[in-house]
Amino acid sequence: MKMRGSKIANGNWTTIGLPSIFLLCLFFFLAGYICQSLFSQQEIPSNLRLAPREIEEENNTGFESLPRGDSGEESVEPIPFQILSWNPRALYFPNFASAEQCEGVIKMAKAHLKPSSLALREGETAENTKGIRTSSGMFISASEDKTGILDHIEAKIAKATMIPKNHGEAFNVLRYEIGQSYHSHFDAFNPAEYGPQKSQRVASFLLYLSDVEEGGETMFPFENGQNMDTSYDFRKCVGLKVKPRRGDGLLFYSLFPNGTIDPTSLHGSCPVIKGEKWVATKWIRNEEQDEEN
Repeated sequence: MKMRGSKIANGNWTTIGLPSIFLLCLFFFLAGYICQSLFSQQEIPSNLRLAPREIEEENNTGFESLPRGDSGEESVEPIPFQILSWNPRALYFPNFASAEQCEGVIKMAKAHLKPSSLALREGETAENTKGIRTSSGMFISASEDKTGILDHIEAKIAKATMIPKNHGEAFNVLRYEIGQSYHSHFDAFNPAEYGPQKSQRVASFLLYLSDVEEGGETMFPFENGQNMDTSYDFRKCVGLKVKPRRGDGLLFYSLFPNGTIDPTSLHGSCPVIKGEKWVATKWIRNEEQDEEN
């Protein structure tokens, strides 16, 4: 049985079977696709096409970098943050450090922990301030860390605060076990209480090294002026509370832009109820610090 012809060639009907028609269609489709691809490649000069790595960097930031100064950096680095409060100025940085970096800091600190101490005011002693700060901790500078983890974190903190690395004290790595806490206090030193200061703590950056199942929040009882008109119990865990999450950072400023102490920067660490809290604190001053600091 003959199929119907599609065209007359030399006076005869040319019969073409269905399989032949399908193959012809496929041939023309592929030919068109290849030609289109070749033309599209020619439309964009090779010197204007981004390499895969450049495409990835463009997609990561969404911004084109500008010509930099001698002390600047070449690329745009996104550091996401959330403003938690304007009174005090407190910012939250999710995923500031990786889980591996956090574990590395804990590992280097574990063997050197000692009971945390306080900067004492006139008339205070270790005995009459017992119970105010019950954590254990140790100090370590980035230069002492041979893994390079703290150097990387310190550089990132400098970018987030726009205060150079050499204004920071050594990291204070702390561990809070169940029931341990730190009563509300100021990180800045009031000269009227602590005497003249060579430099002042401008800001504090807390890097949470572990999750805490329950409790252990960093709290600001005077946030936006609350609790300031009452007889506040410095042991109470009230006000703005920031839950520790591994790898997250918390930055807050202890001074106003004019250099005076911000009373709403009063803060403390709520008792750990379940689990264990690890945190690395970087205090940042208004003057350069010696290497031993």
